[in-house]
Amino acid sequence: QEDARDLDAYTLAKSYFDLKEYDRAAYFLRGCKSQKAYFLYMYSRYLSGEKKKDDETVDSLGPLEKGQVKNEALRELRVELSKKHKARELDGFGLYLYGVVLRKLDLVKEAIDVFVEAAHVLPLHWGAWLELCNLITDKEMLKFLSLPDTWMKEFFLAHIYTELQLIEEALQKYQSLIDAGFSKSTYIISQIAVAYHNIRDIDKALSIFNELRKQDPYRIENMDTFSNLLYVRSMKPELSYLAHNLCEIDKYRVETCCVIGNYYSLRSQHEKAALYFQRALKLNPRYLGAWTLMGHEYMEMKNTSAAIQAYRHAIEVNKRDYRAWYGLGQTYEILKMPFYCLYYYRRAHQLRPNDSRMLVALGECYEKLNQLVEAKKCYWRAYAVGDVEKMALVKLAKLHEQLNESEQAAQCYIKYIQDIYSCGEIVEHLEVSTAFRYLAQYYFKCKLWDEASACAQKCCAFNDTREEGKALLRQILQLRNQGETSSTEIATPFFLPASLSANNTPTRRVSPLNLSSVTP
Repeated sequence: QEDARDLDAYTLAKSYFDLKEYDRAAYFLRGCKSQKAYFLYMYSRYLSGEKKKDDETVDSLGPLEKGQVKNEALRELRVELSKKHKARELDGFGLYLYGVVLRKLDLVKEAIDVFVEAAHVLPLHWGAWLELCNLITDKEMLKFLSLPDTWMKEFFLAHIYTELQLIEEALQKYQSLIDAGFSKSTYIISQIAVAYHNIRDIDKALSIFNELRKQDPYRIENMDTFSNLLYVRSMKPELSYLAHNLCEIDKYRVETCCVIGNYYSLRSQHEKAALYFQRALKLNPRYLGAWTLMGHEYMEMKNTSAAIQAYRHAIEVNKRDYRAWYGLGQTYEILKMPFYCLYYYRRAHQLRPNDSRMLVALGECYEKLNQLVEAKKCYWRAYAVGDVEKMALVKLAKLHEQLNESEQAAQCYIKYIQDIYSCGEIVEHLEVSTAFRYLAQYYFKCKLWDEASACAQKCCAFNDTREEGKALLRQILQLRNQGETSSTEIATPFFLPASLSANNTPTRRVSPLNLSSVTP
């Protein structure tokens, strides 16, 4: 009856709402009693406040002012919705809006309880699940939530596992959903591709995205993630085609702007790239990927203060974005502020404990702070979890060199050389020559002429060590002619068996390192 009574006012208000005239919509819904009309009334007031806040943000001069702009309607809405909530008069949509208002006011604990309640009342409302997802920071927190036992819960768990970088669990959940009858769901296929992107299995992610494009050629969601993969692989023609294609479909979508931004970035046109990321943020100021990518562009343009601001905005949107924490670490590293940079790298490492790049960055930071024991821990762990950039062992070896631990340094260089050659890569690593030079000198000191001679010959293959290699070979020849024999007292350093080379490096998930805090 109430719905029928309010139908005219609701239909009129809905028309104004669709035209984004939120104050006007709220005005015509003032006296309505039905749940549907009440939700639209409150939601119009909320969106009106958000729109005014966004307009003020655009008009504000500097980044400091932007942080001070608030949605003035939030406090009033909270008071009214809390009365309704206590009287148990809110439906699923009303509870969702109440949760959003609480989250905006930074009342996280209360917001989580309200979103869980909303999921119980209206389990098919995906918006409530997504909001809940943004508030959960770890797996422990997830265990204490009493979620409704429904098939939507499986979608939620798969999504949150992907967000928390628990990729194996996420892939298992998505596989079970496919088996349960969602085999043709393009949403699930795209989420699986995103999961592989998160663990940097780039080939697998690319093949899934290409398959997805064949199934759903006009899809725009997640195409920015696809463009990130094409960018990492420097696939210019494919990225150019994707950018043109999305432009034809809808040029005013956030994802389209990000794809075009990536395209310009790959062409080293960083000003144009930043412009497109800004355009994306005008369309949606809470779009995480654009903030992070804009930070990267400002870094390329050496505008560190703007980069810091962009990364901070990304963290405001999602505290779990490891790229933003890592970006802040890099920015402060450029500014030569090692204590700040250590803090941000450690946050990135906590979010991605099995990512070697974070560990190497942490190690470098500890090295600058002269905390060499912690630095050694980081470099060794980076090697143990599967070193992406193959630099951890070299850095560890140089650290041992500094500390005059020559045997350990030699061990590290041996493992490094084995790893590089077992990959079958064309060796363009600058450090390979450094490794051979050190080993040649090490064996020479140990009077192991055969090994020293073999390493010195390898040195001759590199421009920067050629002369030293030749000089060492002459010295070895001279000593041999004088009748010096190879030493048998010092054992040859232990060479790792092939089974432990780079291809078989353990990549199991590990917990974050227990590093001593030096942050003041």
